[in-house]
Amino acid sequence: MRLPTQLSQRKPSAHKGDFGHILLIAGCARFSGAALLCAEACLRAGAGLVTVAIPKGLLPGIIKIKPKEVMLLPLPETKEGALHVSAYKKIKDFAHSIDLLIVGPGLGRERTTQALIRKIITAVKKPMVIDADGLNALAGHLSAFSARGTKTETIITPHPGEMARLLNVRIKAVQDKRKEVARKFAKKHQVTVVLKGRATVVADKKNNCYVNITGNPGMATAGSGDVLTGMIGAFLGQGLTAFNAAKYAVHVHGLAGDIAAKEKTQISLIASDIIAKIPEAIKRCK
Repeated sequence: MRLPTQLSQRKPSAHKGDFGHILLIAGCARFSGAALLCAEACLRAGAGLVTVAIPKGLLPGIIKIKPKEVMLLPLPETKEGALHVSAYKKIKDFAHSIDLLIVGPGLGRERTTQALIRKIITAVKKPMVIDADGLNALAGHLSAFSARGTKTETIITPHPGEMARLLNVRIKAVQDKRKEVARKFAKKHQVTVVLKGRATVVADKKNNCYVNITGNPGMATAGSGDVLTGMIGAFLGQGLTAFNAAKYAVHVHGLAGDIAAKEKTQISLIASDIIAKIPEAIKRCK
């Protein structure tokens, strides 16, 4: 698969503002790694700027290990180290200066955090990629999609379990009809769906559908989904449509995983290995 011009070539006069400023709302005391993996994948996939919104208590530790290129936005937190709903105002104000949001990786499932997630999704009218706990917060609250309106691009990246929770069905019902489930959800809720797993399905509200052929079982490892989410956000920020951003990111993500597995073996593959091979995967798609 050849990458589109927006990803394969850059004008000599280009600057970082041309490639998207992403606000990544992610992480809690237990799952801070999800935010870092997603942020690094954003950058490695070409995002111009990445700001990570995190619980303020994580700041000392994150500063020591985060990629140097990542900016931070510390926010109010709960006693357990997750984002508090009172963080909304600061997020809303900051959103004026960014191009798109990624919401969900490693946020946890505290009630106040889930309330914050729903508030962001419904009220912040910016292109958005929603993953992991961002999706878990929407179970039983699917009206949030219609509240965003049809003109604001929304990409969701559920694994089969998360899709089953959104639909209130068994996982088997999702897995038995993956293409049909993804297409129906995308059309009904006017979003782009990335239904992860073997032969990841990408479907959008215009009835476009893509089934991926790259990737391997070694990618069934903690953080792999966070990497994919970051790549989708990066491609969206570089000017691709929601469907194309998801389609190309899924392909390149799987290809990076295939390259990494040849070197590390499937059994020893970890998410950071996938990030390390994004550049080689992109080269192969030019």
